[in-house]
Amino acid sequence: MENMALMKTYKHLLISTRSHLRIITLNRPKSKNAINREMYDEIVCALNEAANDDNIVITAITGAGDYYCSGNDLRNFNDAGGDLGETIKKASSNLQKFVQTFFEFPKILAALVNGPAIGIAVTTLGLFDVVYASDRATFSTPFSSLGLTVEGCASYTFPRIMGPGKASEILYFNKKFTAQEAKECRLVTEVIPHDKLDRVLPELEKLSNLPANSLLYSKALVRNQEKENLQKAVEAECKRLEERWQSEDCLNAVIAFMSRKNKL
Repeated sequence: MENMALMKTYKHLLISTRSHLRIITLNRPKSKNAINREMYDEIVCALNEAANDDNIVITAITGAGDYYCSGNDLRNFNDAGGDLGETIKKASSNLQKFVQTFFEFPKILAALVNGPAIGIAVTTLGLFDVVYASDRATFSTPFSSLGLTVEGCASYTFPRIMGPGKASEILYFNKKFTAQEAKECRLVTEVIPHDKLDRVLPELEKLSNLPANSLLYSKALVRNQEKENLQKAVEAECKRLEERWQSEDCLNAVIAFMSRKNKL
C-alpha cells in the first residue's frame, strides 16, 4: 500500500512510497527523461526528502516511458543567457551539488534502469548500491563526441568497479554497451527481462522492512571510507567541465548535435 504522507508534488518527477521504499520516477518521457535545470534541482530535493524521512530505508530511481534517462538536456546550453562566466560557474556548482547528493545519500539507493541511459545517467550509476537493468537497456557516455569530459565521479568509480581498461573504453571512446555487457563489467548488479522489471519493486519493498539500522550502518561502513576521494573527483570533474563548456570544440559539437536533432 502506498503511503501518501510526506509526498510532495514535482513538475518532472513522480514520487511514491511503498512501506519503507521511496520510488522516484523521472517523468519527462517526451524528452526521453533528459535532465533540465529544474529537474536537477527536483532530483536533489527528492533525494534529500527521502534521506530525511525516518520512514524510508530504500530509495529506487527509475524512468517513465521507454528511456531511463537520456542525460543532460542539451537545450540547457540554449537557455544560458546573461553573463557566460557566471552562468557556467552556477552550472558547475549545481552539477557538483547534484552529484554530491548521490554519494552522500545515507539510505540504500537502487536504480531500475528500464531503458537507454546516457551520459550522467550512466556515470552516476557507480554511486548506487544496486543497479537492476532491463535486458533492453543500453548505456552510453558520448562525452568525447560532444567535446566534454567525464562527470558523475566516474573518473574515480569506473576504474574501481570495472578496471582501468574497460573504464577507459567506456569513458573515452563513446562506446555504447548492452545491459549484459554492463553486468559483465560490474556496473549492473542484475539484468532482468524487460516485462519482469516491475517485479523488482515488490522485492525492494520486502527488503525495506529489514532492520533499518543494520542496513544503514552497513552502508556507512562500506561507503564512508571513499567519500573524500569522491569529493576530490567531483570537484576536479566540475572544474574541467567549466573549461570544456566554454571551448570552441564543445560549442561546435553541441550546435551540430542540436542541428541534427531539429532536422529529425
